[in-house]
Amino acid sequence: MKNSRLYREVLVSLCLLLVVILFVAQGCDPARTSKGKALSDEGEATLKGELVIFHAGSLAVPFRELKSAFRELHPEVEIKLEAGGSVANARKVVDLGRPCDIMAVSDYKVIDEMLIPGYATWNIKFAANEMVIVYTPQSAYHEMLDSLNWYSVLSRQDVRYARSDPNQDPCGYRTVLTLKLAGEYYGMPGLAELLLSKDNAYIRPKEVDLLALLETGTVDYVFNYRSVARQHQLPFLQLPPEINLKEPELASHYATVSTDINGREPGEKITMTGEPMLYSMAILTSAPNPSNAMAFADFLLSGKGRQIMESCGQPSVVPSPTASYDKVPEQLRVYATRE
Repeated sequence: MKNSRLYREVLVSLCLLLVVILFVAQGCDPARTSKGKALSDEGEATLKGELVIFHAGSLAVPFRELKSAFRELHPEVEIKLEAGGSVANARKVVDLGRPCDIMAVSDYKVIDEMLIPGYATWNIKFAANEMVIVYTPQSAYHEMLDSLNWYSVLSRQDVRYARSDPNQDPCGYRTVLTLKLAGEYYGMPGLAELLLSKDNAYIRPKEVDLLALLETGTVDYVFNYRSVARQHQLPFLQLPPEINLKEPELASHYATVSTDINGREPGEKITMTGEPMLYSMAILTSAPNPSNAMAFADFLLSGKGRQIMESCGQPSVVPSPTASYDKVPEQLRVYATRE
């Protein structure tokens, strides 16, 4: 009887010891979270389905590279990229109700003004850029073009230049702002009006549409982003910092000019004031694939994503201040700061 009781006590003790050993082993496993769940349980291969991204045309090259790198980690995610002018892309959601997971724009104000609070709750800035004048070796008078005479070259009757539509594309209204700043910088009142009244037949919906006009010789010059020129290996003229919308230290100077674009409602106008260029992104509140969107956003804003953006000529601004910091998901808050 005593031997049987002793046997049971030893068996219970051994079982308890085994439970303790297993618990300690699990707690010491570096591949597990504080809740005891293995990180691999939420691993890369578990993401699947679609991911719909509307992005600025000037992000076409880096986002193709981001897509390829992301799918190496998540091969079961089908990423659908749709390039367009940032304002036009926002209207696809607001006016047409198009499903979209991530909106990536070339001007953070597009999300702030058109999508928050009805379609998004937060906004993270992730890259910078600058305005330049792009041309080709066949462009008329390109040998004499410099930062002191470019406006004289573009105003010639035998020279054609193109720009994007301010009501569809931030590059379009940034061209207007650049020209207004140029009038002040060169002491030439009326310069903006002179150039804006010229060659309107070559206005296109977004900045990348201008490249076809340039490369076919339809026009000699286009106003575009430095990153686009670099990505397509086209020569470009850098503009003085006082007018290229690049330098944060000149923010108050850039703010001396503005232009109006069409708003969300018919007849409504939105005033766009000059300021340093900042690209931004948001996951929409109606995102049909929120888990995939969160993973891609984290990838875009992380070291690997920033490296891809930098290699495409768009310097990172992460972490960046945002007015919607308290609404940013906790997982992404490391990439933002309070404004």
